[in-house]
Amino acid sequence: MFIKNPEKSWYSDTNLVYSCQYHVIWCTKYRRKVLDDTIQERLHPLICSKQTELDFKVRAIEIMEDHVHLILENNPKVPITRTVGLIKGYTSKVLREEFPHLKSRIPSLWTRSKFISSVGCVSLEVVKKYIEDQKNV
Repeated sequence: MFIKNPEKSWYSDTNLVYSCQYHVIWCTKYRRKVLDDTIQERLHPLICSKQTELDFKVRAIEIMEDHVHLILENNPKVPITRTVGLIKGYTSKVLREEFPHLKSRIPSLWTRSKFISSVGCVSLEVVKKYIEDQKNV
């Protein structure tokens, strides 16, 4: 099979070729606007520092005062919920140690909830056509 999409990055494992992107959003506890510029500058490298260890890649990141947006490329062998949970746990621990005022403002930095949506690069029609073309091969 030949994959024709030069704009997309493909990764391979011993028996797997993949490209799985997810749009991820999570919020601060009670949507408190505690992520000021200093914390935002620290949070970005904290998230990126876990890429190799947790086997994901950050494709885009936007940090607001009360929530975080990420586009992550994740290995499909690792559940995206696990990856996001580990990122949230690690960043909360480090930020609350480095910025003690966060401990007094809210009981925990992040809410338990998160939004995760897959990001596709092709439409349903393209997939259907590909499947139909495979029948003719």
